[in-house]
Amino acid sequence: MNSMTLKLALLAGLGLGAATMYAPPAFAAQVSVGVGIGIGVAPPPPRFERAPPPRRGYAWAPGYWRWNARAHRHVWVGGTWVRARPGYRYHPAYWVHHGRNWRFHDGYWSR
Repeated sequence: MNSMTLKLALLAGLGLGAATMYAPPAFAAQVSVGVGIGIGVAPPPPRFERAPPPRRGYAWAPGYWRWNARAHRHVWVGGTWVRARPGYRYHPAYWVHHGRNWRFHDGYWSR
């Protein structure tokens, strides 16, 4: 199973699980499946992380808030090194406000 298929299967399972589960209104979050994961809860402001000195052959991927559906809250994922791809530029993970929801997009490489 490739990573895209696995992601889609996990997101579909999350959507089905959320549809059959009751959550108190204070913790309820709308979940939508699409380009990323969409929820009705804004992420907290980014935490300050001091980037380590440059490391040859790697790019620094800064930390970000990830939605934890089980806990009904955002959790911080600390920054990490990712192996560099010659000729590509790394774009860190980010959240986008879209209508009444927030959509998360994983970090990615582009030319």
